Amino acid sequence: MTVEKLISIAILMLFFLSSCGETPKEPPKSTAPVNIEEDSVAVDSIPAKKEDSTAKKEKFVLTEDNAIDFFFDYQKDLKADKVRITTRFGSFTVQLYDNVPYHKANFIYLARKGYFDGTQFHRIVKDFIIQGGNSDDVETGRKRSEIGRYLLPPDTRKGHRHHRGTISMPSSEIDNPHMLASPYEFFIVVTDPGSYHLDGDFTPFGRVIEGMDVVDEINSVKTGQGDWPYQNIYIQKAEVIE
Repeated sequence: MTVEKLISIAILMLFFLSSCGETPKEPPKSTAPVNIEEDSVAVDSIPAKKEDSTAKKEKFVLTEDNAIDFFFDYQKDLKADKVRITTRFGSFTVQLYDNVPYHKANFIYLARKGYFDGTQFHRIVKDFIIQGGNSDDVETGRKRSEIGRYLLPPDTRKGHRHHRGTISMPSSEIDNPHMLASPYEFFIVVTDPGSYHLDGDFTPFGRVIEGMDVVDEINSVKTGQGDWPYQNIYIQKAEVIE
């Protein structure tokens, strides 16, 4: 073999060896933003945002367990003691007794909540009473459901009697040996001078101070079975006189 061939072979071998020993270069890194999927671990690892403090709170509902405590607190700063009740016959005003605090607070609270608006004088007994706060409308049931189910204890020993014009609270129709009061209804005595056989069983909590002629007119309407008026007598508005 000639010297020239040997030199050529040696050069080729050196070139081959140097190529095999070269370290490969890393591909250039992308500068494009990386999109993170919404359900990826990166997103899940971020602490959840705290609920807005202005979020709607759970609605308050009165119950047998909380009603007395609620009205005890409600009456502490209660200045108002008059409610004007408006019907198609006109308006009359009742003044509530301060020393019957739970029944007074209950009546003011329901009037402010708009409960009485749209209810009816659903029981009329000639020369005896007119009774209101109920109706056969679905809306009345809805209002009661939203406000709550509760009864009030009788408060009959404050010296008030069932004189003509007295507003009092009927007892519940449920099995009720303690004569607990139905908070959504009320009756007004029309009898002259009064219906004193009711004393001790029902709680007088106020009296009509203006518009007794309207009460008398309501008491004079024709009624049918169950003492329900032939024509509905709606309470158009019950307004607290602040």
